[in-house]
Amino acid sequence: MKKILMTASALALGATAATAGGIERSSQSVGILFEKGNYVELNFGGFSPDVNGVSPLSPGNASGDMTGGFGTYSLGYKRALNEKIDFALVLENAIGADVGYPVASRYPLRGTTAQVDNMSLTAMMRYKMPKNVSLIGGVRALRSSGEVSLPAVGGYKMSSSTETDVGYLVGVAWEKPEIAARVALTYNSKITHDFTAYENFSPVPTMFPTTIPESVNLEFQTGIAKDTLVFGSVRWVHWKQFDITPPAYDALRHDSLVDYKANTTTYTLGLGRKFSDQWSGAVVLGYEGASDEKTGQLGPTDGFRSIALAGTYQATENVKVTVGVRYVDIGDATTNKPILGEFSSNSGWGAGVRVGISF
Repeated sequence: MKKILMTASALALGATAATAGGIERSSQSVGILFEKGNYVELNFGGFSPDVNGVSPLSPGNASGDMTGGFGTYSLGYKRALNEKIDFALVLENAIGADVGYPVASRYPLRGTTAQVDNMSLTAMMRYKMPKNVSLIGGVRALRSSGEVSLPAVGGYKMSSSTETDVGYLVGVAWEKPEIAARVALTYNSKITHDFTAYENFSPVPTMFPTTIPESVNLEFQTGIAKDTLVFGSVRWVHWKQFDITPPAYDALRHDSLVDYKANTTTYTLGLGRKFSDQWSGAVVLGYEGASDEKTGQLGPTDGFRSIALAGTYQATENVKVTVGVRYVDIGDATTNKPILGEFSSNSGWGAGVRVGISF
């Protein structure tokens, strides 16, 4: 029961990161370390947000949908090295952004585009100690790049180099297997990239640092009745550490291209249920409170509420397939001067598939 039920729960939880604070697309869960024996999983997902705004300074000038739909993926491998040590390797796109204000609109930022591309590789280990306590540790490598085009800012354009840098994670977990209880607390370090920027306002390449922020994850679950599980997570991310300020843009505007004025805490709470030896399902609610701070033009959202549904089919003794869907009510936001855009009544839909194989 625990294996099939937790697969549905994990997919429903994992989908939450698609609209979490900043440019996050991964929850950085350590749940794969707790799969039994040897295990591999493949995840595919997609999210289609609809984010529109208007400029109060120019009534009727709607932005149109300025966010593109995007896909996510991850590949995870877990191996039990011996009775006390488990090892896992996870490849995923941990962060990302895809912004495009429609050219056909009359919004002041029409034609603006921005992309952030990333790949993350995490290697982690779990060491089992007495009294059901485990120690967790690992390293994470991020490979990132980005580009932006701002026709409304004098035709400014910038593309960055692709940089790879490394951080670490440490954590502790406690379990009570007889009631499917587990609590895992994990700290993920910040990772700083030193980018080379190719700005059309500068005759030579420039340099700027960007920090992918540190975070803390609390993941928990417990059985509350036969074939029934409560699960959830609390994730805090230090988004005030994140800042993109290319030198030529700073000289032009005396401001950051992208930064965040508030940190985020994202909550999830779900209920999982086994219906038969082959079928189980889960429902999970997600919440991230609004900061009430003005946002940048490239990320005009502030908090969210969501609901996700997932179902798992145990195809064979060793193969399980999970499908999930998610609806997100995206929080209203007001952007910084000089545009002062008002973005409200926005939402998004997501879906994902996970295939897990034990061996």
